[in-house]
Amino acid sequence: MSAMGKPNRDRPYKRKTNLLHANKITEVDWKDADLLRKFISDRGKIRARRVTGLTPQQQKQVATAIKNAREMALLPYPNAGR
Repeated sequence: MSAMGKPNRDRPYKRKTNLLHANKITEVDWKDADLLRKFISDRGKIRARRVTGLTPQQQKQVATAIKNAREMALLPYPNAGR
C-alpha cells in the first residue's frame, strides 16, 4: 500500500462538531439561507455527512431545505466547474 492511501495514525481522530446541535437548532428552515450556505461547497454542492458532522436525520432535513431554497432562488444550483 502506498503512503498516500494510509490514514494518519499519528494524530488522534477529532470528531466533527455538529453545527445544528451547537446552535440549538431543531428544525431546519429553507428560508435561513445564511445557515444553509454553510452546508454547500463553493461550487454549490451539498456537503456530505462526514464533512458536516450531522446526524442522518439532520442531513436529510438540510438537503431538503437546500433543495427548496434553490427552487426559490435563495441558493445556487451546482455548476460544472469547467
